[in-house]
Amino acid sequence: MISYGKQSIDQSDIDAIVDVLKSDFLTQGPKSIEFENGLSAYCGAKHVKVVSSGTAALHLAYLAIGLSEGDIVWTVPNTFVATANAALYCGAEVDFVDIDPKTYNLSIKALKKKLIQAKKTNKLPNLVVPVHFSGQSCNMKEIWSLSQEYGFKVIEDASHALGGEYLGHKVGSCKYSHMSVFSFHPVKMITTGEGGAVLTNDKNLSDRVAILMNHGITKDGNYFQNRCYDGWYYEQQDLGFNYRLTDIQAALGISQLKRLDNFIVRRRELAKRYLNELNCLALPYQHPDTNSSWHLFVVQVNDRKAVWQKLAELGLGTQVHYIPIVNQPYYQNLGYRVSHYPATKRYYQHALSIPLYYDLNDADQELIISTVNSFHA
Repeated sequence: MISYGKQSIDQSDIDAIVDVLKSDFLTQGPKSIEFENGLSAYCGAKHVKVVSSGTAALHLAYLAIGLSEGDIVWTVPNTFVATANAALYCGAEVDFVDIDPKTYNLSIKALKKKLIQAKKTNKLPNLVVPVHFSGQSCNMKEIWSLSQEYGFKVIEDASHALGGEYLGHKVGSCKYSHMSVFSFHPVKMITTGEGGAVLTNDKNLSDRVAILMNHGITKDGNYFQNRCYDGWYYEQQDLGFNYRLTDIQAALGISQLKRLDNFIVRRRELAKRYLNELNCLALPYQHPDTNSSWHLFVVQVNDRKAVWQKLAELGLGTQVHYIPIVNQPYYQNLGYRVSHYPATKRYYQHALSIPLYYDLNDADQELIISTVNSFHA
């Protein structure tokens, strides 16, 4: 069975892991720092902390930015539940902004309208979390400008978008945000099995993440609150978490990062062929300010269930990204309804993610194209 997405592991990845297994450090060793430095150089952000998952990265970023009980977070309904869940972990309230019907990213028009209304009722957000859906950046320059006008913080959920570009800068540079978050789940651009990263240009935010990801503990004497500088001493200064990435995972990440540009080139080749040859209700639109890393390729189809079933019979896996968060029973019990987000509702009715990953071969892609096209003759 061919999945909609899949990791690519070669001998260099295996060798990198074996080397760590033979070393003195399996966790909290030099490989985690090396991986952080590599991501910093690649994305152009000054500070990077690698952590145990993309969800952990979101949670830590929200906490580091100061999110707490009673605060308000806005994001989109068309994302994985972790984007919203991590805000609830902090005790914050969550609300949603509808998506742009072309890019499937956060709608600037909807955001402006919602901000005007929220200002009148004194319910402006403390934090807005744009999600770079499928690898294409949101309109971050406009979102950043609105953040200056309305006083909210900005964290990019860039889980899909490592290797993507916006206005000539790599996604993750944090040029138009306070922090960015990546995921290294196996279906993402690169993988560490599970893993994530928080990127920022603000050292104070990075230092805050570093403490919170390690049980709230610091071993740095410059930050001690008590006067003790013995080599064995450490302090727990906050209630933190065990969100560390192991050196085994970091070694895989370092090896994968070396191949990232090759992964992106192949994904863009596959996406270009889809765009040229597929006949559907709609194909992904690419804004000229962006250069997607193509984590997903989402088509709009007439009869999703029939297309899904036919592809499955041929051994070709698909997925739906995403069932809107506001459709989930947990969030419906909180009062959310998809009818309040008409663009998201229309998108979800026909959306289907078809296979796109580095090792997808041309013959399988041709079979996917011909099968999908048979429903849209």
